[in-house]
Amino acid sequence: MRNFSSDFKKLVRSLLIVSAIIIGASVVSVAQEAAEEPAAAGGAVVGDAAAGEALFKANCTACHAVDKRVMGPALAGIDQRHDREWLHKWIKNAPAMVASGDAAAVKIFNEYNQAPMTPFPQLSDADIDNILAYVKAEETKKAEQPAGGAATAAAEDKGVSGFMIAGLIAVVVIALVIILVLNRVISTLERLLLNKGDALIVEEDEEAKEEKDQYAGVKKFLKNKKAVFFTVIGLLIIIGAYSTSVMWNTGVQQGYQPVQPIKFSHQLHAGTNQIECQYCHSGAWKSKNATIPSLNVCMNCHKYVQATDNYGGEISPEIQKIYTALDYNPETQQYGDNPRPIEWVRIHNLPDLAYFNHSQHVNVAGIECQKCHGPIETMEEVYQYSPLTMKWCVNCHRETEVNHEHNSYYDKVIAAHEQIKKGEKVTAAVLGGLECGKCHY
Repeated sequence: MRNFSSDFKKLVRSLLIVSAIIIGASVVSVAQEAAEEPAAAGGAVVGDAAAGEALFKANCTACHAVDKRVMGPALAGIDQRHDREWLHKWIKNAPAMVASGDAAAVKIFNEYNQAPMTPFPQLSDADIDNILAYVKAEETKKAEQPAGGAATAAAEDKGVSGFMIAGLIAVVVIALVIILVLNRVISTLERLLLNKGDALIVEEDEEAKEEKDQYAGVKKFLKNKKAVFFTVIGLLIIIGAYSTSVMWNTGVQQGYQPVQPIKFSHQLHAGTNQIECQYCHSGAWKSKNATIPSLNVCMNCHKYVQATDNYGGEISPEIQKIYTALDYNPETQQYGDNPRPIEWVRIHNLPDLAYFNHSQHVNVAGIECQKCHGPIETMEEVYQYSPLTMKWCVNCHRETEVNHEHNSYYDKVIAAHEQIKKGEKVTAAVLGGLECGKCHY
């Protein structure tokens, strides 16, 4: 044991020396990297690329990207295709240049389906120069990435980031603490062994005795008939309560949250962008079913909105799924001949014996969607908020007050009652008997 402790202390000293060398090398590497950064920065560029990035994302990303066509042309090399003075005029008021007959402006207008570019008179010449500087910087960055090869990779690997150094120091410190604790534990064990000697020898007779009597408590319990009776009764109550709970909740899908083929965020659309529920679910106002919107409704916005900011200039993968399903090419803005539907997974599903009409609740009763579907505007992924059981529906009908004022449905009912009081004939059609939902599901 003493030899092991001595070897362990030697190992600790070696690790301390190695750790000091690693930390010193990391600090020197970071210092060299910091010294080289100013030398790498340089080159005179007209405009501020950093300021241009903010302007580009605020005004240009809806229609343009640096390296690919979106609604408008790719902006890479735009400073070579047009002079700066022409670009100033074009960005500030493109429709006016087309109307004036400018050859380059008319050519772009005709090439892109005669869709006029939005004018930006609020941008100054300096702002436009900043945007062009940002486009040039992005163009240069993308051009250098494939050409750099091994040299670029070596340059990127040069030096150690501050985060890596902090992590390395933390690992070394934790390792040293563990080593010191283990060293103290070994020393303590050595002292205990020296002091107690053979006091830790276990008596075999005691173990045999304990093993012989290990079922004594069980035997004693089984002889007590009252304890056995109440234990059995308790188990039966627990099993019965659990079985009742399971059977009562059979078919209740509260909290059900399936994985959908497209990660559609209600929190973004209904919450942040405040899009009305019935813009997509138009059937909730006029029919039994709320209806699932067709992809053409999605394309009303996503033909232009492609969420490229968070994906390095590429189209969002979820929006790309819409394009793929419609066989739509965003670059040419043309639809193909092989569209297919999105296979959404139904979340709220009532049994066939239950009849529910959205229009009666939304249009006639004026109930908000959140009454049944919960805070839908905060859900990143939709789940079944309410239990949708018979008890839940009945309790709602008992508590909800009917607002019959200025409601055409109840106006017809009241008029029919007045006719009945006067002895006039009232047909089923007057009371809504011709509605399709009365007979057809």
